[in-house]
Amino acid sequence: MGHGAGGYIGAMESIVIHRPGGHGRLTVEQAPDPTPGPGEVLVATRAIGVNYADCIVRMGLYASAKEYVGWPITPGFEFSGEVLAVGAGGQPAAAGEYMPAVGELVVGLTRFGAYASRVVVPRTNLFPIPTGLTALEAAALPVNFLTAWYALEELAPVEEGDRVLVHSAAGGVGSMALQVARARGARVAAVVGSSHKVAAARELGAELVIDKSTEMLWPAAAQWVRADSGEGSAEQGAAAGFDVILDANGTETLRPGYGHLAPEGRLVTYGFASLFPRGAARPNPLRLAWGWLRRPRFDPLDLINANKSVMGFNLSYLFNRQAALARALGRMDELLGNGQLRPPTITPYPLGEVARAHRDLESGTTIGKLVLVPE
Repeated sequence: MGHGAGGYIGAMESIVIHRPGGHGRLTVEQAPDPTPGPGEVLVATRAIGVNYADCIVRMGLYASAKEYVGWPITPGFEFSGEVLAVGAGGQPAAAGEYMPAVGELVVGLTRFGAYASRVVVPRTNLFPIPTGLTALEAAALPVNFLTAWYALEELAPVEEGDRVLVHSAAGGVGSMALQVARARGARVAAVVGSSHKVAAARELGAELVIDKSTEMLWPAAAQWVRADSGEGSAEQGAAAGFDVILDANGTETLRPGYGHLAPEGRLVTYGFASLFPRGAARPNPLRLAWGWLRRPRFDPLDLINANKSVMGFNLSYLFNRQAALARALGRMDELLGNGQLRPPTITPYPLGEVARAHRDLESGTTIGKLVLVPE
């Protein structure tokens, strides 16, 4: 096999889903290496990040997967690896723009397709691996950091002293959000689903960790806010609450979360995990329908009168905004460099054991990030 500008010849393995369903839909298939076109780069992946969104893709419920790809589909949004070939032609790099070269180690983003030993992406979606990070660590960061960054620095910027509530704070996005909020001077209440996750959230700087397996979420959150605002103070009562709440649960926590916002508070949602029972390989249609019917509706007039905001986003729709990606990953490098951000705990799986990785992630018991490693 040889390297060169568009001259690499080889074979790849990828995970392909031909129709939605359970873990058995994740099949390993072989194919010739893809060829990079103008402005594209072929990368041999060394590590691939696993996200809960990948499980939703497999179930057939991820809207942008239907919009951009359809069936069959190879899931995956993030990877690290070695540049094998650079497509000829394309627009020349702008001043200061990164130009990957054959043999370099890179971290990359793609709107689906990362679950493979070879990936072709636009060169503008590749970035140098941050100094000091391993390939596994680099692949574990981009999507989760981008989600936290977009929520807390672009959509609902937090400020020094703000109170922030982060759900699923020991997971991939939650652990990044906790650190981004702390880097901006916010004070964080972290929510976790089991006792073995409490220490992880505390180590990342949470002032309060609420373990839903042993205590009631909202009474514990309200008690912390009351104590923080001071008994009998003017703030206690109408003005006491959270400045930002990050929620990927959906139906089960959105409405009470809105009620626990302070005036000018912002509820940011980026997922609906509560529609899917823990450990399920495929959605229950009745549970989906019930969750859909129970989803909260927010009255615009009430938003105005309460002086609160509800915001939502899907990161996959932002992957074509190269300037924003560069800005976000520059911020990630900055926080890694000054010690305010550290990679998550990583659990690696061989690429061929992707079904086990999905099963473990769906169990709700994992901490940090799961990463696939091509064999």
